[in-house]
Amino acid sequence: MGLRAFFDKIEPNFTKGGKYEKLFPVYEMVESFLYTPKTVTTVAPHARSYIDMKRIMTYVVIATIPAILFGLYNTGYQTNMALAQMGVDPSWRGALLQALGIELDPGSVLANFLHGLLFFLPIYITTLVAGGICEVIFATVRGHEVNEGFLVTSMLYTLIMPPDVPLWQVALGIMFGVVIGKEVFGGTGKNFLNPALTGRAFLYFAYPANMSGDAIWTPVDGFSGATVLSVSASDGYTTLAANGITWFDAFFGFIQGCLGETSTFACLIGLAFLLTTKIANYRMVLGCLIGMAGFATLLNLIGSDSNPMFAMPWYWHLVVGGYAFGLVFMVTEPVSGSHTNMGRWIYGALIGFMVVLIRVVNPAFPEGMMLAILFGNVFAPLIDYFVVQANIRRRAKAYA
Repeated sequence: MGLRAFFDKIEPNFTKGGKYEKLFPVYEMVESFLYTPKTVTTVAPHARSYIDMKRIMTYVVIATIPAILFGLYNTGYQTNMALAQMGVDPSWRGALLQALGIELDPGSVLANFLHGLLFFLPIYITTLVAGGICEVIFATVRGHEVNEGFLVTSMLYTLIMPPDVPLWQVALGIMFGVVIGKEVFGGTGKNFLNPALTGRAFLYFAYPANMSGDAIWTPVDGFSGATVLSVSASDGYTTLAANGITWFDAFFGFIQGCLGETSTFACLIGLAFLLTTKIANYRMVLGCLIGMAGFATLLNLIGSDSNPMFAMPWYWHLVVGGYAFGLVFMVTEPVSGSHTNMGRWIYGALIGFMVVLIRVVNPAFPEGMMLAILFGNVFAPLIDYFVVQANIRRRAKAYA
């Protein structure tokens, strides 16, 4: 018996009146993950697109693959470099690799990749289990399908985590993001906040010691390394070269940071895929770039004798922190962003403006993309409202 025949055979047990009727969301989740949903319209005159929600979410996950692969390598590379410099005993991850005959050599691509993988997998598995349980519970109680949106949320949430964050905090954060950021508003398609960023923001404010500072980015006990943004905020971006960091290092991602957000190059590969498949809207992307570059340039012209961040040019803002990752995978998120074309320009520009404002003016928070995107999420409905009202007034005046 083939797998398709097996699903067809057990389906009556989960449909209305079946023995396991209440577990239909679980059945549908597994079945639609493996096969195209039967409810997809594929014939004229009703078909507008063959891409359903599952395909859209799958494309976004595919777009994250370059960031994932480089994130694994860079996490292992930073860890192995710190171990080599400090000469300390590795954690259980390093000990496991050594037991398998793999030396923790920062010059070895395999050693770096596998070491990073051992940090990535526990966080990702914890995210899937904790967040998936919340998704299934809400779907079962409400009697609707388990939406594929969680596949994207779980991956993005994992990639914006520090590599050595406690797993119980990972579980708590994703549960908060799924429940408070999405399900209480009705689930996928009805949330006005990005669930992954909502969970990350909760952890940042609830457990700041594990989400910020210089000691969390390289998971080696006793190692402290400042990020590019923190160095720039304290000493100015011009001192980065003295610290061995060039613009190309930041662009390609050979810097400290979260699991998957350090490489602008990898993010741009994902962006090209999302734009080609028309999953991402270019107006949001260009709006965010224009807002960031315009305000950063304005601050460069104004200058400051006391705040070195005023001098950071836009092309450095582009490659440091979580800007590129947020631009590609968070700003373009269709549910929590603006839905009108003009609104998308304004929404993107607002986020670009806010991220520079937070980075430069707020001395307590050198990173700003997370808060800027959540700020944009809150104002997206209001932006669309004013755009629609302006269109109504313009058309009424034209036909008066």
